[in-house]
Amino acid sequence: MSVDSPQPVPSPSLPAQPEGPSPGAPAGAGRLLSRPVLAWASWDWGSAAFNAVMTTFVFTVYLTSDAFGGEDRASVVLGWGLATAGVLIALLAPVTGQRSDNGGRRKLWLGVNSLVVALLTGLCFFVYPQPEFLLLGVALIALANVFFEFAGVNYNAMLTQISTPGTIGRISGFGWAMGYVGGIVALVLVLVAFVEPIFTWFGSDTADSLNIRLVAVFSALWFLAFALPVMLAVPEVPRKEKAAQLGFLASYGLLFRRVKAIYRTSPHTIFFLLASAIFRDGLAAVFTFGGIIAAGTFGFTLSEVIVFAIAGNLIAAVGAIIGGFLDDRVGPKRVIIISLIGLLIAGSAVLILGPDTHDVFGYTWTGDVTFWVFGLMLTLFVGPAQASSRAYLARLAPAGEEGELFGLYATTGRAVSFLAPALFATSITIFGEQRYGIIGILVVLLAGLLVLLPVKPPARVAIAVVPSH
Repeated sequence: MSVDSPQPVPSPSLPAQPEGPSPGAPAGAGRLLSRPVLAWASWDWGSAAFNAVMTTFVFTVYLTSDAFGGEDRASVVLGWGLATAGVLIALLAPVTGQRSDNGGRRKLWLGVNSLVVALLTGLCFFVYPQPEFLLLGVALIALANVFFEFAGVNYNAMLTQISTPGTIGRISGFGWAMGYVGGIVALVLVLVAFVEPIFTWFGSDTADSLNIRLVAVFSALWFLAFALPVMLAVPEVPRKEKAAQLGFLASYGLLFRRVKAIYRTSPHTIFFLLASAIFRDGLAAVFTFGGIIAAGTFGFTLSEVIVFAIAGNLIAAVGAIIGGFLDDRVGPKRVIIISLIGLLIAGSAVLILGPDTHDVFGYTWTGDVTFWVFGLMLTLFVGPAQASSRAYLARLAPAGEEGELFGLYATTGRAVSFLAPALFATSITIFGEQRYGIIGILVVLLAGLLVLLPVKPPARVAIAVVPSH
């Protein structure tokens, strides 16, 4: 709860959290299959059209194809474009979260930012398969990433509105799982209607890559349709008159005062933000560059990439559900550590074995087998790490300050979000092959794990006390 000045915390004991839903929560909050939880998770389902289709398995694969000047050059441009987007997010996310909290406009800004993402996604229709359109495509994807993160700040902050301390892990995991399953459905539709259509229609025309460009229009409409339920089922947060009167620049002054107060009263909240910033950048890179590596390094066709993506999303959904239930039982930190170790093992195998054929105890192990086995292993561990990271922070959010804290979550993540894309691009530049971009991703994941190890689990961290102005 906010007060005028931070007060000392008596001891780092269990956070004093209510057992039931937060005040003003919608009816059914805390139950896994209740109306508000399903409506909230519907946004995750719809967002898969941007995450899975646009930024991972279809449109970025299209952008890094030979049509845009070669996979290596295009991959480098995309990497730097996403790194630039990360800088913008780092600068703006916490204040946008703070102002939506204080102004009672969390749901409004979720809707506005989701609409902007959909519009930018739809504009990707005009990215023709020519080298001169590469910068336009990268700019649209990068800018859409910025507004997607702004929307995600408000969406993640809603987690405490539709859950309880005893169910927050499984509900967070359920949301991620819905995103992955939504990705499966969206990718299947993209495959059978646009990439390898089962019937002839104007959207199956491959001239000037019309079919792929229409995927952008499909993704925009898909995201909009499934973003609507949360706008109807989850109420707005109360308005805070004093803080809402602050100007935009003055909001940064309040932000800095609150960060100091969080560090003073709950330092491990800050430590977790820093640790998660690093490993979440690695998690994002796994999905952002996974499809690109499958196509460029392992020779997967676009159809094969989509089939892998469907299987990968299914495995990731299972992992997120299992991880969510484990989170409520053993705590999010353990789930995250296990997941990061699994990711490091799987990623190292992809790097070391590569697309080459190996003789393993008399069995011919091909590059395709390598990517299918260890690529699916990567997807298994990404979901639990993402869901438990969100649940960890939500457990520590001061009441009414969730948006600002998740804004800091986005900012700390994006403050280092240049790391994985930049190291990915740099590794390719140094070694001369796209395959070695994996090294950059592994370095980021390992660094995140090492920084996380000394951070206390949320059950041993006091909730921060922050100033209201």
